[in-house]
Amino acid sequence: MKGFDPKFRDFPDYILGITREIWEDRRIATLHDYYSEDIVVRSPASVVVGNQGVIAATMATLAEFPDRTLLGEDVMWSGTPEEGMLSSHRILSRATHAGDGAYGAAMGRRLTYRIIADCHAIDNRIDDEWLIRDQGAIVRQMGWNPIDFARDQIAREGGSDACVKPLTPATDKPGPYQGHGNDNEWGQRYGDILTRIMGADMAVIPETYDRACQLEHPGGVTGHGHGDADRFWMGLRAAFPDAAFTIHHRIGRDDPMMPPRAAIRWSLHGTHSGWGSFGKPTGAEVYVLGISHAEFGPWGLRREYVMLDETAIWKQILLAEMG
Repeated sequence: MKGFDPKFRDFPDYILGITREIWEDRRIATLHDYYSEDIVVRSPASVVVGNQGVIAATMATLAEFPDRTLLGEDVMWSGTPEEGMLSSHRILSRATHAGDGAYGAAMGRRLTYRIIADCHAIDNRIDDEWLIRDQGAIVRQMGWNPIDFARDQIAREGGSDACVKPLTPATDKPGPYQGHGNDNEWGQRYGDILTRIMGADMAVIPETYDRACQLEHPGGVTGHGHGDADRFWMGLRAAFPDAAFTIHHRIGRDDPMMPPRAAIRWSLHGTHSGWGSFGKPTGAEVYVLGISHAEFGPWGLRREYVMLDETAIWKQILLAEMG
């Protein structure tokens, strides 16, 4: 790969390799080499600009979860080494809450949860990132429910005026990456499925999902079959029925020894005006950032991984009510 360290045999090896170096090998200082000084890291909970903020957050996480491991399940990517490449990296993380920190006093609980990170890299450096952790799964394993965690978080951060504001178009910062992925047929197919779902055409699920599909949804929820797919997507869309659905990035891949698969980064932006997965309608303006991975088989979409942050959604709803 032109411009990248030759110890990495390809782009997935680069993404998996630097993740292990930083987190598990404790080579946190390599962030000075692998991340640009003015990187923009967006998560549903916040927008962080600059490598120093990334290093501080990494150290704080490792102080709270010192045995954290990051198991790379898949890396889908688009682009070229010369123009820059965008990876969509799905991780299964395991950790013990052994230190005090952002999640409160150490509880000693063992956690398992997923993350998906979209990272743009060129010349051996990442300079733009979108990161979603399954916060709903994390806080539930600690004995919280997401709305109570969000309410407590607002209070711990100094109240509605002083607290860290979640990602919205108003708080987002522009980064160097302006690409939209590739035109591979599997990315187009999954994008079309999500567009139909968000257009209330739920018939697309029995038409395109394998009857035996496995579904990994927010909150650490595993589902199977058409009914579970319908319940998740219906609950989300029903909560924000007037929200604009946008596909921001789309990757499709055909790789050796892998099923055809797709990675989509998308958003919903509108009002909490319906009964759905977020309770009684409040009319709050809400921005939902999502990243979804899908694998296809002979009978349709056979595995789906959907990542969004329930606590960031509840935080927006609560802040609007406190408004």
